[in-house]
Amino acid sequence: MTTTLKDRIRAARQGGGPAAVDQHEAADAPAELADVKGHEQVEAPMSKTVMAWLSRYKDTFDEALPAHIDADAFFAAVRAVLPTLAKCTPASTLQALLTCARFGLVPDGKHAVIKREGTTAVFVPMAQGFIDLMYRSGAVDSVHVGVIREHDEYSYEPTAPAPQDFVHRPDLTKSKEARGPVVLAYAFAWLKGGARSQVILLSREDAEEIRDEYSAAYQQAKAEGRTDTFWHTHFEHMWRKSCVRRLAKVVPMSAELVALVKADDAGEAGEVQVLHAPDPETAALLADADEAHAAAEASQDATSTPITRRLPVKRSQPRRTSRRGRRGRNRAA
Repeated sequence: MTTTLKDRIRAARQGGGPAAVDQHEAADAPAELADVKGHEQVEAPMSKTVMAWLSRYKDTFDEALPAHIDADAFFAAVRAVLPTLAKCTPASTLQALLTCARFGLVPDGKHAVIKREGTTAVFVPMAQGFIDLMYRSGAVDSVHVGVIREHDEYSYEPTAPAPQDFVHRPDLTKSKEARGPVVLAYAFAWLKGGARSQVILLSREDAEEIRDEYSAAYQQAKAEGRTDTFWHTHFEHMWRKSCVRRLAKVVPMSAELVALVKADDAGEAGEVQVLHAPDPETAALLADADEAHAAAEASQDATSTPITRRLPVKRSQPRRTSRRGRRGRNRAA
């Protein structure tokens, strides 16, 4: 049975329904219920439908992905994360994935993450993602990120010349428990030409202040009594990422790195991350699907009234001739 794109989108929103899936995608989709800790169980048809739907945008993703990123590796990571995005709207899922592709970051948990916040999919660049873009700028030779534990040997003298101003000598023969809890995170970069950047040091208190001031997702979770945000589950990773983000502001920044900072800020603030959008016709279709789904949930009615969009009619304007031009032609005659 032939299905339209709109049918596929509605099927994805409702977790089922008819969908035409090619054999390649069907083989890659899980055959059993995907039970992901902290998320709802997802039926296999849902994952198949979403992958088949995303495959329609292959040309768009190919255009968005930089040449050095393998499309197969990117979509392998997407398939792994789909079960956690089952309740997200199609439009937000597409937007988050296209934004991730635009920056050439794979959503593997190390370079970037696509996470669910309610029914919205959100693109989250991780520390390694920021570092990758620093290297791509061509101005950064190497980036060093680390943590200092309570019993580590270190010194920091901001007025001393680099590299004597900062020294960290961890005893790697000891276990992390023996070295004590993390007390500081740091990041610095060596630039092309031999200069070194400022050393960024953040205490746990600094990281908590950044979290409390800038993460709307954390504040909302706290108000709702939830502990499922990245600041809850991956605090040390976010601590390091905060160092790298501050480092990004003291090294030569490419336009791409500036855009990544803005996209990350928008995600933390709960705002829309707009870097890529589907074509106008598809965008209207996605909006129709979301509206129809919301209306169906509100009315508890199985049937929904089709939404008709009227496009503005372009009228061709007759070419006007000025009075002066007409008088000139009359004289010539």
